[in-house]
Amino acid sequence: MIIEINKDIDRYQESIAMGLTAKQLICSVASVASGGIIVFLLYPYIGLTVSAYVTIPVVAPIAFSGFYSYNDMSFMEVMKRKMHFMFKNKVLLYESTESETRIKEYEIKDNKVKNKKSKHKKERI
Repeated sequence: MIIEINKDIDRYQESIAMGLTAKQLICSVASVASGGIIVFLLYPYIGLTVSAYVTIPVVAPIAFSGFYSYNDMSFMEVMKRKMHFMFKNKVLLYESTESETRIKEYEIKDNKVKNKKSKHKKERI
């Protein structure tokens, strides 16, 4: 008996319907249903085109939640991290240690050390 096993076993997904996983199926049904309801409710007031434009920002995150993944993170995890880095990140301050005054101080110390060494050499000779 020969049983074929997928070579890329880590990426195997159990499909529920039409090759979609349960999460993908639920999110796609939810996005289509919410988009249809919004278009149906807004169509008499603002027209089909504008109601479709209003629907896109509502439907896109729902659809992305089911299908989008980045570095094994879901869409919501990625967006939470982006919001955290945009608004809650601490400011990192850099203080340079190479300012003109510090460089001059270093040169003065270096010159003093060289002068001491040269004095010691002259005394030995």
